[in-house]
Amino acid sequence: MAIKKVESIWIDGKLVPWDDATDHMLAHTLHYGVGAFEGIRAYQRADGKTAVFRLREHIDRLFDSAQICTMEIPFTREQLIDACAEVVRTNKMTSAYLRPLVYLGAGALGLGSFEPPVRTVVAAFEWGAYLGDEGLKKGIRCIISGYTRSSSSSIMNKGKICGQYVTSVLAKRLALKSGYDEALMLDPQGFVAEGTGENIFVVKNGLVRTPPLGAAILAGITRDTAIQLLRERGVEVREEMIARDELYTADEVFLTGTAAEVTPVREIDQRRVGKGEFPITKGLQESFFAVVKGGDTKHDHWLHFV
Repeated sequence: MAIKKVESIWIDGKLVPWDDATDHMLAHTLHYGVGAFEGIRAYQRADGKTAVFRLREHIDRLFDSAQICTMEIPFTREQLIDACAEVVRTNKMTSAYLRPLVYLGAGALGLGSFEPPVRTVVAAFEWGAYLGDEGLKKGIRCIISGYTRSSSSSIMNKGKICGQYVTSVLAKRLALKSGYDEALMLDPQGFVAEGTGENIFVVKNGLVRTPPLGAAILAGITRDTAIQLLRERGVEVREEMIARDELYTADEVFLTGTAAEVTPVREIDQRRVGKGEFPITKGLQESFFAVVKGGDTKHDHWLHFV
């Protein structure tokens, strides 16, 4: 999905015209991938107001990722929260996908150099359903990837770090080239980890399970939202390891993420998931979209109104 140009992007404390939002070809992060980013959504709700979903939690995670990367963000959390709201307002957007990015600019290319400046960006643009509107309704087709999610002794799984997404990009590209919508990744021990950019949930006999935070997964904010909303609906949710073949025998499987929102999976490795119906997933979708787009006011503490 091509990115549609908007008026401006926030860079290092000021709004810059879209076409001027560039950097030098010798920027450190461009070569080595040490950077931190977030994906955040702003939605227009039923009352016409625009709200950014769980903005503070996303900015907190951005700071955590920067800390893992030994980068000190030269702005406060409040300044970045304000920057996110500003780019939505300035670009006159009622809904948007926001991409905060903290990276190392040009200055030196030594692996351990501290000379490159830490640069901070917040962009906003239009982005529809990441896995397609049809996928939200009828489910998507997945394949288990030959690429594994690395263990925490190899990469920092709790950081949303630029260079760590290379494996996800390769797995996603191979899945698409093979005729699937998404790839699912296992950990080095063969347990289910997550999608290329989503957390995963499995439903069996009314019980919902998802890998625990101690696994090789990102601590997803939509994942946390899903757990809370399911429990509010009276659904039992357990955080525990999931074996590969449990995906094949599940009643339902769904993915969560800022981009993917709540997307059901209808097929894995050419095996239909359950009966091809998603009652628990559909119930969760109803709760989720009521919060971000509808009239649910019980969860307004998750919303930052623009």
